[in-house]
Amino acid sequence: MSAKFRGLICQCVITSIFGLFCADLVAEPERPVVAVVQGKLRGVVDRGLRVFKGIPYAAPPVGERRWKAPGAPVTWPGVRDAAVFGPGCMQPSLPKDYFYADEPPSKSEDCLTLNIWAPPSSHRAPVIVWIHGGGLGIGSSASPLYDGGNFARRGVVFVSLNYRLGALGWLAHPALSAESGDGISGNYGLLDQIQALEWVRDNVAAFGGDPGNVTIMGESAGALSVSYLLTSPLARGLFHRAIAQSPNARAFPELQQSVYGMPSAEQIGAGIARAAGAADLEALRALDVDALQRAATGQHFRPQGTVDGRVLPAQIIDIFDARRQAQVPLLAGFNSGEVKTQLLLLPKPPSSADVYTAEIRKRYGDLAPAFLRLYPASDIRGSMLAALRDAVYGWATERMVRLQAAAGQPAYLYLFDHCDAETAARDLCAFHASDLPYVFGQIGPGASLPANWPRPEGAADRALSEAMLDYWVSFARSGVPGGQGLPEWRPYSKGQSYMHFAERPVASSDPVSGMFEMQEELVQRRRRAGEQWFFKVGIAAPQVPPAQSPVSLSGQ
Repeated sequence: MSAKFRGLICQCVITSIFGLFCADLVAEPERPVVAVVQGKLRGVVDRGLRVFKGIPYAAPPVGERRWKAPGAPVTWPGVRDAAVFGPGCMQPSLPKDYFYADEPPSKSEDCLTLNIWAPPSSHRAPVIVWIHGGGLGIGSSASPLYDGGNFARRGVVFVSLNYRLGALGWLAHPALSAESGDGISGNYGLLDQIQALEWVRDNVAAFGGDPGNVTIMGESAGALSVSYLLTSPLARGLFHRAIAQSPNARAFPELQQSVYGMPSAEQIGAGIARAAGAADLEALRALDVDALQRAATGQHFRPQGTVDGRVLPAQIIDIFDARRQAQVPLLAGFNSGEVKTQLLLLPKPPSSADVYTAEIRKRYGDLAPAFLRLYPASDIRGSMLAALRDAVYGWATERMVRLQAAAGQPAYLYLFDHCDAETAARDLCAFHASDLPYVFGQIGPGASLPANWPRPEGAADRALSEAMLDYWVSFARSGVPGGQGLPEWRPYSKGQSYMHFAERPVASSDPVSGMFEMQEELVQRRRRAGEQWFFKVGIAAPQVPPAQSPVSLSGQ
């Protein structure tokens, strides 16, 4: 019996002598202590789970360590408190009415921490490592949406992490390359993720997890990060399955040469340094973060990976084509209404169906008939939304799954097409990231969602969420998504099979018939012509290059 519990008994006895009633004799649960490589951690018990937050997995990337690969985490004496999240990585504040606004409680350059939700007792449990989205420029593992409790209640050790964002995480520069032992720069946020996976490998067994069964999982920029990790040799062997929710597969800047109409990554970084008035590397490292962010915004900097020959050895699309990606089971999908919350990416609609048709024929040439079958003039708005969705998310997702299957790996595709009552009333059905409340079990009145999001809470919403959680956990455990009483989710290799998450899960095949074939032909033509194949589609598309040989898509 603990001293605290004995004290409560004594207090009750004493108060009863004076005629008082001791109604509740409840001892606080003992806070769990776990030993990791750096020292001991004291977590908390939350609804029966062991939870540890704010665990440093790398040395703070501040001062002279700004824009360097993450260093080994520091050790500490005694027992470190792990009851609260660490600060989010530095990022701009967003307007409160921005749809995806989800401000972290605090921000700092010293932000490389992770969090763990573990069952009350487990041994060699499957591990999921969650990588948050946010365009590689915003976001935090402290978002209540990413609470890992529902995964841990199903027997998973769930890990979420922070990684460097914006220019601090993704800037390349000639001087940074020169000081690097490998002659490269950029990709610091990706190196953070790899360091976190190494920490998990070395420490997750202390929490009851199996370091030999780790699934990486991310959405949007987190799914893009999953793609990076699949293609980076430095991450090889650190994970054993992958889940990518709404990934993309655009071309990325190369370190020292212009490709696909983009300047080199070093040129981009040098332009930001000039705009910030930083004449040398010392001045660049001394910049106030706000000044750096203003300069990056003024130069229209897009945080993204750099093809440097080492961390990212080649374009994602080329690595998958050569089957040089990690050979692991893959589960990936996209949402039917992805771009309904990304309308700024759409051009102004044409004035009529005739104008729409004429523009498509002019820009797409011999591919126009296939394009118009998929995205007809009879529904201009719906067609514009679908065409952009497929160009950014649909084609990339199906391509990843297709090529993983072609490499002999189990690969599973899904289309999230569910719409709750409030989301339907706001005409946002299956918007980008709307799958997340279902995957994390954040359904109902007590759900923790970003302030501006609809709140699903119907019985069908709860049932679909339970099914998706079961599928995701099953995949993490065995590499096969399944669940008691659920439809069989067949691998994509079985006749282009996929799972359609609408009112309920329905197994089907060929999610958007003819889409992949048309988009793939379009991408290959732009790729051969040295053009970027991202974003500019439909009536905003540049002229499509001609085919090298006659192509027929009439059967699609």
